[in-house]
Amino acid sequence: MNLISLKSEPVVNYCPSLLKSTPFFFFFFFSLGISNKARSKLGRVRSRNLLPFFVSRMFRLLLRSMSSLFLFSALFSIAGLLVEGSVHEYKGEKFVGRGNALVVHGGSEGIYFSRPSSNLTDMAANGDAFIRFEKVTFRRPEDLHNFTSGLVQAIIFEVEDRELIGGSAYGGQRAICCTPDLAKLDACTQGEIIHRPSTTNPGFPYVLTTSFSLDKDMAILPSRSIEITKTGMYNLYFMICDPNLKDVVVEEGKTIWKNPTGYLPGRMAPLMNFYAFMSIAFVILGIFWFSQYARFWKEVFPLQNCITLVITLGMFEMALWYFDYAEFNETGVRPTGTTVWAVTFGTVKRTVARLVILIVSMGYGVVRPTLGGLTSKVLMLGGTFFLTSEVLELVENVGAVSDISGKAILFLVLPVALLDAFFILWVFKSLSATLNKLQARRMMVKLDIYRKFTNALAVAVVVSVGWICYELYFKSRDVYNEHWQNAWVIPAFWQFLSFSLLCVICALWAPSQNSMR
Repeated sequence: MNLISLKSEPVVNYCPSLLKSTPFFFFFFFSLGISNKARSKLGRVRSRNLLPFFVSRMFRLLLRSMSSLFLFSALFSIAGLLVEGSVHEYKGEKFVGRGNALVVHGGSEGIYFSRPSSNLTDMAANGDAFIRFEKVTFRRPEDLHNFTSGLVQAIIFEVEDRELIGGSAYGGQRAICCTPDLAKLDACTQGEIIHRPSTTNPGFPYVLTTSFSLDKDMAILPSRSIEITKTGMYNLYFMICDPNLKDVVVEEGKTIWKNPTGYLPGRMAPLMNFYAFMSIAFVILGIFWFSQYARFWKEVFPLQNCITLVITLGMFEMALWYFDYAEFNETGVRPTGTTVWAVTFGTVKRTVARLVILIVSMGYGVVRPTLGGLTSKVLMLGGTFFLTSEVLELVENVGAVSDISGKAILFLVLPVALLDAFFILWVFKSLSATLNKLQARRMMVKLDIYRKFTNALAVAVVVSVGWICYELYFKSRDVYNEHWQNAWVIPAFWQFLSFSLLCVICALWAPSQNSMR
């Protein structure tokens, strides 16, 4: 039996509250649907006014959604919900039986090594990596006060040393706690965790112990900092080998996990520099676009205003992610407000970008003067995508952070994936019809632009499928998160791909003196 396999998946603290609020969000979005009166108005709007009406309607919907999310984030603060990061707090966690042990998972994070230090109290000031225990307290039921208990232990080990935890006598079933047979062989001490010292990471696995004294219902682990001198994915478990203590809980306390450069978990640390790079990239793209916009502002048409909105949202999103990670790195606690706004700006940007690509693919302003009855369907698709993406991103980014993610996220990923697939099918179906109409009308200049646009989208889809296959391969080969140092590339790639596609769109539809022709 492998200790890593015993780990219970981390649960986001506020997830039940968020999921309970989902019906409210559904009601909110669909109550904003276009009324019959508005639909009839749409049918009378001229071609040049339809897109501004469409965009303003969608933008008002998203702004009202963002205001609700602002209230939502404020309610987080009022309710006093703790947002955990590299500071892992414990409040009433119950032990779960696994094998012959009682187990609570205390955290899993990638940590980079630091230089050996002789003064443990100065490790934080010197920028060293460590895991620190602060007042981790265990409580047992009142009816068990009248005896001295066995040990309550905390064990920290690097994932490569997982086979050093547990053992078996005479090739029998593998146990985590020392059994009488193993004790007779002098392989371990009965009532304690079986572990052997690592040959590559001196001092690990590291074990802290405490016990309940007679007539005491509380036991406290000694406050201590454990220096990390080898880079790796570290796991913390609280374990009990005494079956009489099955009702013990981790009453309170916290552990602080720190990398040499700050409190960001090792898997997330490279993303802070990535978002700084992307912020600069968006600024450069914005300078190009806004300079063209200022030069040819009389020739600007509504689609270019939408692209301007996407670029602006991208600038805000990248800047907010950078500040979110920077504050997280500085304090060890993720800033709820900044994270919620970064998530929301990103979701709005992705929603608007998909809607722009869709209406461009439909040939609005080129082969068809209006979207007709499709307007309400496009708006509903955009609103649903915003809803599902926002919930998914909030659950993934706001709350307890661990370098081993839970499988429950799959439930929220599927609706977003299905909507994305629907977007792709609708876009390419619309592009095919638009290309045929342009060719039939011999509009060769516009046909050339649309062909380049189609090729860019096709390349993006092919690259996306290839990257998804790589992700599946990467995760299937990395069951124990041993390649956590490279995991940041996966989310970073999607940001880079969307930015690249935006650059192509900006190049094809940049404001010029021929924009309106």
